[in-house]
Amino acid sequence: MSTVPPVSRDALTHHLAVPKMWIEKGIFKELPSIPFSYYPMNLDLLYMVPLYFGNDIVPKYIHFAFALFTAILIYTHVKRRLDRTYGLLGALFFLSIPVIVKLSTTVYVDLGLIFFSAGALFSLIGWIENDCRIRYLILSALSCGLAMGTKYNGLIVFILLSCFVPVLYVRRANEEALNGKQPVNQFKALGFGIVFAVGSLLVFSPWMIRNWYMTGNPIYPLYKNVFSNAAETQEKYVAENEGGGAPEKEKKQYANSDWTHFSVRKAVYGESLWQIVLIPIRIFFEGVDDNPKHFDGRLNPFLLILPLLLIWGGKKQGNGRRFESKILSLFSIAYLLFVFFKIDMRIRWIGPIIPPLVVLCMYSLANLRRLGESYAVKWKASLLMGFASVFIIAMLAWNAQYVHALYRKIDPEPYIAGEVSREDYITRFRPEYELIRYINSQLHENSIILCLFIGDRIYYFDRQIYWDPKILSEAVNDADSIDQIGANLSNLGITHLLVRFDLTQSWIKRTFDHENEALLRTYFQRRATQIGKHGGYGLFALNATKK
Repeated sequence: MSTVPPVSRDALTHHLAVPKMWIEKGIFKELPSIPFSYYPMNLDLLYMVPLYFGNDIVPKYIHFAFALFTAILIYTHVKRRLDRTYGLLGALFFLSIPVIVKLSTTVYVDLGLIFFSAGALFSLIGWIENDCRIRYLILSALSCGLAMGTKYNGLIVFILLSCFVPVLYVRRANEEALNGKQPVNQFKALGFGIVFAVGSLLVFSPWMIRNWYMTGNPIYPLYKNVFSNAAETQEKYVAENEGGGAPEKEKKQYANSDWTHFSVRKAVYGESLWQIVLIPIRIFFEGVDDNPKHFDGRLNPFLLILPLLLIWGGKKQGNGRRFESKILSLFSIAYLLFVFFKIDMRIRWIGPIIPPLVVLCMYSLANLRRLGESYAVKWKASLLMGFASVFIIAMLAWNAQYVHALYRKIDPEPYIAGEVSREDYITRFRPEYELIRYINSQLHENSIILCLFIGDRIYYFDRQIYWDPKILSEAVNDADSIDQIGANLSNLGITHLLVRFDLTQSWIKRTFDHENEALLRTYFQRRATQIGKHGGYGLFALNATKK
């Protein structure tokens, strides 16, 4: 499913678009019109290599590789504590979870974040299990720094694990003190916490230094109210030019106000207080791809059900396993609640909780089996063993039906077999691509295109473009004639317009008063010539002279 051309939104807006620009302009070239270019981009740097050689499908496999690496981490972690069967089951379960499968077919970076976060968490557990040997702590800090350098969500991992390190050390030291060993050294606990934090930040520091140099804010565009005013001079991202549906567009208008994301959900989706409070539970059951109301992704309900069963039967575990289960549970709950209270929920944004939940699922299944074997009454033993088998079948079946549906949606066979060309495949998912092909092949290389409401999908353009609707609104509002509108656009070198008809019509009605709307329509009638039209999009040549 990864062997088809990239059509996913974030791949075309920045994960491929920014590396492509870096190749053309240099990696240190500032791109203020693309706020995402200030995000940490460890994986995007890897994508530059195949892009340099003209291949934009290999980056999908690079991203998918991090899912495989995470599966290996889960297998290794579970195998050491249970056995090879549970290790393989955990790896298979992880790789088939809907959101993991979906991400594995895209050029995103979330699988890298999940891998490095899992590496940091599992290494920290290894640090506790191995008498606090410093090499495990350094490995955990290295993984955490790489997670931060992959996506800003890694900052949550950093905050949580920085708190975990001294607490875990103190707890372990307290247990040793009870066994007659040396008393707790709280300064040593604090020192370990500092080692972890400094080590993580050192790995992350290249991205902080770059952003500090460019904007005065090391984590731009986050927390602009905390850091210097230099960041505020950067061009503000205009959320209106997203190409999504009406509810999402309305939601972004609310997002620019002082409303909280909870208020926005209530206003846009009509959700009650209880529906909002239950979001951390609903995400395991209600996820739908490409639907922000339903968290834009899908998990598996057994990621919640099986770990909850450990509350009932977890006391039968050994002290070490029970302690580790608490660490995994605490990390997952804290991370989930952090995202829940911070921003409107998306399944991708809680990806780092999936590996620890998978491990807890395996512990729960193993616990059910152990409980069954411990019962002397045969029917009770058979009942528990039967439950464990049913759970395994049901959780894999849930994943399998999603994989089947996604395969039918992506439909890779005709492209792989050569029955569908690359151009036709991309056009099937991105109708504006037909006009982009025309722009790249037919327009002069000095042409500049103002694109309205193409969803920021800029990767496939080989000509200079602008995609901020404010350029057109300012050109109209600052003019008193159609000649002046033409002059305002010409001063920016704009020679063509590419518009999405329905969203542009709606935007014109919302943006202009009656007089300026009439002026703009007259300008289109007399100074713009439609030279292409496809799938709800139109391409216009702007004429400098009167018709």
